[in-house]
Amino acid sequence: MATYIILSRISPEAFSDPFEFKKIADNVSSKIKSECPGVVWKESFATQGRFDFVDIVESDDPKQVTKATMIIRSYGRSITETLMATPWKDFLEMF
Repeated sequence: MATYIILSRISPEAFSDPFEFKKIADNVSSKIKSECPGVVWKESFATQGRFDFVDIVESDDPKQVTKATMIIRSYGRSITETLMATPWKDFLEMF
């Protein structure tokens, strides 16, 4: 399976009360699980910096990853950037 890193930044208009975020996150998660069964969530991190969240996922189908990021964008009202990641050891073996 290929590894992808999804970087997300939440729109300031996404919610007015910080406690609403958990409901939004649950809705996004449920939607991705039901519509993108080929995406396996490995890890999620809240970050401080340019992006609010970093998600690490795996999938054999890049279209499913794209669909998952569109769900994050629309339901989570976020801006995303997706990176395909190669494990360091595999990268070094290419040379």
